[in-house]
Amino acid sequence: MFALMHNSRIQSLHMIVDAHTGLKAVIAIHSSQKGPALGGCRYLSYPTEESAVEDAIQLARNMSYKAVLAGLSLGGGTAVILRPAHLPNRAALFEAFGRFIQALDGRYIAAIDSGTSREDMDCIAQYTQHVTTTTQSGDPNPYTAMGLYTGLRTTAMARLGSDNLEGLRVAIQGLGHVGWALAEQLHTAGAELLVSDLDSGKVQLAMERMGAKPVACEALLNTPCDILAPCGLGGVLNSHSVTKLRCAAVAGGANNQLSCANIADQLEARGILYAPDYVINSGGLIYAALQHQGESPSTITTHLAQIGTRLTEIFAHAQAEKRSPARVADALAERLLTIE
Repeated sequence: MFALMHNSRIQSLHMIVDAHTGLKAVIAIHSSQKGPALGGCRYLSYPTEESAVEDAIQLARNMSYKAVLAGLSLGGGTAVILRPAHLPNRAALFEAFGRFIQALDGRYIAAIDSGTSREDMDCIAQYTQHVTTTTQSGDPNPYTAMGLYTGLRTTAMARLGSDNLEGLRVAIQGLGHVGWALAEQLHTAGAELLVSDLDSGKVQLAMERMGAKPVACEALLNTPCDILAPCGLGGVLNSHSVTKLRCAAVAGGANNQLSCANIADQLEARGILYAPDYVINSGGLIYAALQHQGESPSTITTHLAQIGTRLTEIFAHAQAEKRSPARVADALAERLLTIE
């Protein structure tokens, strides 16, 4: 455990078990150099407790990188709540988690993530003010999709020479809140959509409303397209799947898309441009952070536009240095984190 923390440069790891509510949770804080750690709260089933901790640690690091590259005065952290097989009272579990957050005295600020809802954040908010994305503060997913759309256009310009998306073939893996919102924007821009999701109803709806072409989940990564947009859970790009990709670029909303750092080099070797996930999907964090700080909607929208600017900078350095954009982004984030 300590070796894992050391290798990921995690600042602290906090765990709780509450037998009364069934709560088992971990909060990983990567950095508080720039401010309190704001990050998602996941509520998922994991094969092992160790894999849950590993997920929290990896996500916390990425949240630090995401925040500093987005120009936010925040650190990076992530909470993972292990989903029990039987849950008698969901509200009580999240209320207990709220008390856990409050005990950290502002070092971590929670936000919705995979498996959690704004109603869950409301339960947390009964016991701590260190929470955002409640029903009153709003849904960050549309802002994640807005930033993702901006970043996808930037990626298209860098790899294909134009940010005109009309006729562009985009394969979207996952039609959750972010994937669906992205699909709507791409459809409006005239892109050709290929979609996959475990929920066949969502795929059918995308076909009816956006003229999307359905592709089986296991076949999407092998399907010819201009841009692949992973918008589900992480780890989709691994040593096996990367060899089968038939796209010019990868620009998606999922966190932790690369199963390990070396996958970035494989993409680079194949000539596939990779938009670092924690840069292109930072719109939700930008919204959650600035809304929590009381900033105006216009300020938030202006800040979202900077996602494309940051990606352009990263792509330019990657091309000049003949390195993967992921390696460039990591190095830039580490450098900015050390600046007082």
